[in-house]
Amino acid sequence: MRLAYSTWPEITAFLNTSKTVIIPIGSNEQHGPMGLLGTDWMCPEIIATAAEKVAQGSEALMLAPTFNIGMAQHHLGFAGTISLRPSTFMAAIEDWVLSLARHGFDHIYFLNGHGGNIATIEAAFSQIYSHYSYNNKTCPLTLRLKNWWDLPGVASLCHGMFPVGHGSHATPSEIAVTYAAYPDQVREVELTPKIPPTGPILDALDYRARFPDGRIGADSSLATIELGQQIIDTAVAGLLSDIKLFSAEQKPA
Repeated sequence: MRLAYSTWPEITAFLNTSKTVIIPIGSNEQHGPMGLLGTDWMCPEIIATAAEKVAQGSEALMLAPTFNIGMAQHHLGFAGTISLRPSTFMAAIEDWVLSLARHGFDHIYFLNGHGGNIATIEAAFSQIYSHYSYNNKTCPLTLRLKNWWDLPGVASLCHGMFPVGHGSHATPSEIAVTYAAYPDQVREVELTPKIPPTGPILDALDYRARFPDGRIGADSSLATIELGQQIIDTAVAGLLSDIKLFSAEQKPA
């Protein structure tokens, strides 16, 4: 069930059977010459939407709108990147969580597609929990951050597919996922070098100087629609399994 495509009475009815909601979250940033700027929010959205279509009955999923702008300051040297400041990002996450909690959702699962988001999402969780800790109360919310590539079976599959040239940004695995979902967006680009260097990420100008086309250690040309679909299928199975365990978690009495 997709929250944005539902009515408020339908959401109320859903809450009688489940208090879990999934929020795909990512970033809008460059992904080299072949990858779409929306890659980091598209991947979790693609996987979560596919899982929502599979889940039925008592295991039906609630899928919130995608949080598609994140922490991407170091990508601002490339046209089209949009970034939030840490304080803005944290405040927005807190507002999303508190809005959903107000209606009765108490298990809130962020499916993330951008490594640069991780520290700030976790800090936002700590901020939310602190409101209860300082008042000597137990927080009624269970919050979870899961990167889509950390879902069961995904990392090993991707390593087997791309033993060389997977890299850490504009990876063939993430680009393959978007190609499988949006085959009309496949790009054919001559990459030079095939496998770019790896290294640290500092500010935007430093990033652009070290990695001129935006890729870090990744041969994006390895991405195919067929491999992307295999990754999606594995990720969907992993997400359904992880959500089932997450939804069953109970706070100690």
